[in-house]
Amino acid sequence: MTNKKIYTVESVTAGHPDKVCDQISDAILDECLRQDQNSRVAVESFGGHGLLVIGGEITTNAEFDAEKIARKVYKDIGYNDNLEIIVKIVKQSPDIAQGVDTGGAGDQGIMYGYASNETDEYLPKGIVYVHKLTKGLEDLMKSGELEWLCPDGKAQVTVEDNKVKTVLLSTQHDKNVSQEEIREKLIKKLIKPVIGNTDEVNILINPTGKFVQGGFEADTGLTGRKIMVDTYGGLIPHGGGAFSGKDATKVDRSAAYMTRYVAKNIVANKFAKEVIVSVAYAIGHNEPLMVAVIDENGKDISHLIEKKFDFRPKAIVEHLRLKEPIFAKTASYGHFGKNGLPWEKIINFG
Repeated sequence: MTNKKIYTVESVTAGHPDKVCDQISDAILDECLRQDQNSRVAVESFGGHGLLVIGGEITTNAEFDAEKIARKVYKDIGYNDNLEIIVKIVKQSPDIAQGVDTGGAGDQGIMYGYASNETDEYLPKGIVYVHKLTKGLEDLMKSGELEWLCPDGKAQVTVEDNKVKTVLLSTQHDKNVSQEEIREKLIKKLIKPVIGNTDEVNILINPTGKFVQGGFEADTGLTGRKIMVDTYGGLIPHGGGAFSGKDATKVDRSAAYMTRYVAKNIVANKFAKEVIVSVAYAIGHNEPLMVAVIDENGKDISHLIEKKFDFRPKAIVEHLRLKEPIFAKTASYGHFGKNGLPWEKIINFG
């Protein structure tokens, strides 16, 4: 489990190239669901060096303009350069649809959910801190409080013996600001408010010396390339499936939300201090092949959820209200630990 003596987790800002692509894909998904809750969506985005390519499979009654949606997302993040955009979207394969239409899983796979009682978010403190740092960079940029901040950025937090050992921030910035000012202001306005006392914390800020060129200008981005940032920072296993751009018939997404929902509620109801829930599916099948619940002692406590949670894909979609257009808000700063999302709701069960 995560009770390691030392671990490191990372997060990236909404302006990171991979996260730009995640947000574009999820914004297209949301627009489809807003008009047609039965939309089937599997859309990917790839961007870099003035070019954005949007492709995938969508079956929907919605009328939408993928290019227009993408340009709005890109501008809202904070980028003003003009992109060449290529869109290639076709209908979903009928071979997949025939299994999904009956309520079966949209693909095979293994999904994992996790929770601990370490923080109010039911996540390890390192994960909570690192997302607050990257979200804080965005907030300071958009508020204008630090006018030299630019959209791209990353953070890492290393925790040892339950104490923050190292904080690493890399943030895109205006060319006219000094690294000394960046360090001073970010420690004062971001790191200390998030971490608290930093006297014994090793703080690294822009360790290469500068970070002027960022976003698609400096790097390429791709939907689904930040799966550890999206989930639990690599502290538990990951089945490998990404989330963004996929409707909830894809169990990569819906079952990952369900396992988190179950894990959080087991911990919230004090059946365990820490728990991993795993589930496996066969494409087109209604019933999962396996559901396992393991606590902090390595004990299988699956009996606690028998007949209490329904892991059939269609039941997950209905119970967690996954036909609603709620996914764009998940596409940055992690899919777990945020208030208001249906898989974060706490219920009582005995």
